Amino acid sequence: MGDMTVPDNGWPADRIDTAHAHSARIYDYILGGKDYYPADQEAGDAMAREWPALPVHMRANRDWMNRAVRWLAETAGMRQFLDVGTGIPTSPNLHEIAQAVAPGARVVYVDNDPIVLTLSQGLLASTPEGRTSYLEADFRDPAAILDAPELRETLDLTRPVALTVIAIVHFMLDEDDAVGVVRRLLEPLPSGSYLAMSIGTAEFAPEEVARVAREYAARDMPMRLRTLAEAEEFFEGLELVEPGIVQVHKWHPDGTGEQGIRDEDIAMYGAVARKP
Repeated sequence: MGDMTVPDNGWPADRIDTAHAHSARIYDYILGGKDYYPADQEAGDAMAREWPALPVHMRANRDWMNRAVRWLAETAGMRQFLDVGTGIPTSPNLHEIAQAVAPGARVVYVDNDPIVLTLSQGLLASTPEGRTSYLEADFRDPAAILDAPELRETLDLTRPVALTVIAIVHFMLDEDDAVGVVRRLLEPLPSGSYLAMSIGTAEFAPEEVARVAREYAARDMPMRLRTLAEAEEFFEGLELVEPGIVQVHKWHPDGTGEQGIRDEDIAMYGAVARKP
């Protein structure tokens, strides 16, 4: 059982639904975190039984995030980040990676889960030179994100911003218009901004991933897994960074976690692209 201690920071703990599994807490449990409840452990165990590679897949997505953010800070020179669908803090968090390269980097984290809000102190431990802020908003409401004072006070939208949308759009169904939402988030960002996304797919292990998706759906978390052609829609009009849209373990591998990973163990595309 998770050692779930909620810090006394004034946020109402009764907003957290402990009876039902939650995608961010399942991810935390499978990655070896501590911020989960019995329902999340039960769900994670059931999913891993259906697809034993699930922990490998989730760790590869996390490693990809680390590499992509480091690339954005080091190679692309990005100093501002907007991370939508942050999830439960797992060190190193995005700001720790970016600020290790550029101590003055600024990060806005966005999530709509009360548990992420409750645990957000881990997301706000910025360097003195930089700044981080946390915004509670729904990914499906881009106007609420873009108009939020937390964003406007932290980021300068006249200068490039890296928008990161990591392991979230597979929980957005067709009626949620994930492609349209990402485009609206990119719209006010200036030329030279970047989009980094990881996008769930069933193309490499269709039967196993379909079984995992059924386990999520049975817990009121239906999934929309995408083909490569559907993943490409998110990047229309942008300039893809080499090697383009590939499975996350194949994007700029650095030799620290990709050895021995089989393609059929990864159900996530990853890509980074520049806004011209």
